[in-house]
Amino acid sequence: MDERRLDSGVLCDKKVPPKLKGKFYEVVVRPTMLYEDECWPIKITHVQKMKVEDMRMLRWMCGHTRLDRIRNEVIRDKVGVAPIKDKMREARFRWFRHVRRKSTDAPVRRCERLNWRSYREVEVGRRRSGKR
Repeated sequence: MDERRLDSGVLCDKKVPPKLKGKFYEVVVRPTMLYEDECWPIKITHVQKMKVEDMRMLRWMCGHTRLDRIRNEVIRDKVGVAPIKDKMREARFRWFRHVRRKSTDAPVRRCERLNWRSYREVEVGRRRSGKR
C-alpha cells in the first residue's frame, strides 16, 4: 500500500484520538515541512505562510474548516501541538549552538572576523543622501 495513503488514513480517521494524530503530525509531517529550515533566510512573510499551512493541516486533521470559526489555540490544544513559529526558532537556536562549537577557523565562522565598518567604506556605487 502507498505510504501517503497510510499517513492520510491515520490523520483523517475519526476513530483515531486527536492527541495521537498530533504525535503523528509532530513525528512525520512537521519535520518534512521544516526540513533544513535553520538555514533558510527567513522573513516575516515566510513565517506567516508556514503558520497558515500548519493551521490548515491541523484543521484538516480535526475535521474543521475556517467557517467553523474555531480559534487556532483551541485546535492546537486539542491536538497537543506547539506553534510552528516556536519550532522554527528552536531549530535556529540548535543550529546556532552547533556553529558556535566549531573552531574560529571554520568557514562558517569566518564572517565573525569581518570588519564591517571598513567593508562599508570600500563599497562602490553608494549614493549620497540629501541635496547636492
